[in-house]
Amino acid sequence: MFLLAAGRLLKYLYLMRNITAIYPGTFDPITNGHTDLVHRACQLFDKLIVAVAENAEKTPFFDLDTRIELARTSMSMHDNVEVCGFNSLLVEFMREKEATVIVRGLRAVSDFEYEFQLASMNRHLRDDIETVFLTPAEQYSYISSSLVREIAKLGGDISSFVPANVVAAINRMR
Repeated sequence: MFLLAAGRLLKYLYLMRNITAIYPGTFDPITNGHTDLVHRACQLFDKLIVAVAENAEKTPFFDLDTRIELARTSMSMHDNVEVCGFNSLLVEFMREKEATVIVRGLRAVSDFEYEFQLASMNRHLRDDIETVFLTPAEQYSYISSSLVREIAKLGGDISSFVPANVVAAINRMR
């Protein structure tokens, strides 16, 4: 039974080769949960693009260029990860980057309904893309950028929730 499951996994991983995936988000700021998902996703795909969304509807903690740089520094150990910003419809950005997979993180069951709706809409807009949901390691499942921002604004210690470069950037803002 185990060998059959392992064989299916190997076949799946073989079929996943030569695929560019995009992990979109505002990453404001990037957290250890995000970096955990990147580590998992870059093992599945030949190229992973961490796409930092401008998102003009939100008032970001960090500007776009800073979020890109923080993400880039946090991902520097991965050879197959590219970090870039975007301000267009995700499916159009994917076409530009020749990507066919969207990577999304699910921390809890409560995330699923919204993520399912996004995946369905993206598939409706462009039927040749798929969304893959990954879960972070358990120790990161409760971390969110919004909670990190709130803790940081109130002067709390965020060092166990975000990479060291993010801690340094937030400390410079204080």
